[in-house]
Amino acid sequence: MRTMPFVFAATLGLAACASTTPAPDAPEAPAAPPSVADACRPENAQSFVGQKATPESIEAARVAAGAAIARALRPGTAVTMEYRGDRLNLHTDTNDVVTSVGCG
Repeated sequence: MRTMPFVFAATLGLAACASTTPAPDAPEAPAAPPSVADACRPENAQSFVGQKATPESIEAARVAAGAAIARALRPGTAVTMEYRGDRLNLHTDTNDVVTSVGCG
């Protein structure tokens, strides 16, 4: 019967050591990615359809769409399949003329 107070005291002591606040050097949670609605607006880059995809026109289209990055996609080009709401995609024909724009 004498072990009961010891067990209770040990449990209480361990509970006092528990902390509910993160350590000061703990990494913060990553920031939420920008929402798709705010990240890229392909309708603002529609004027680039029919233009030649050059580094300058791709950059101008990216700025117009408000995208963080842009890429030109020729027919048959291998592309990554992850969706990025902040990326402008300029689809071109084999002559590098932009045929459509979209985000992703």
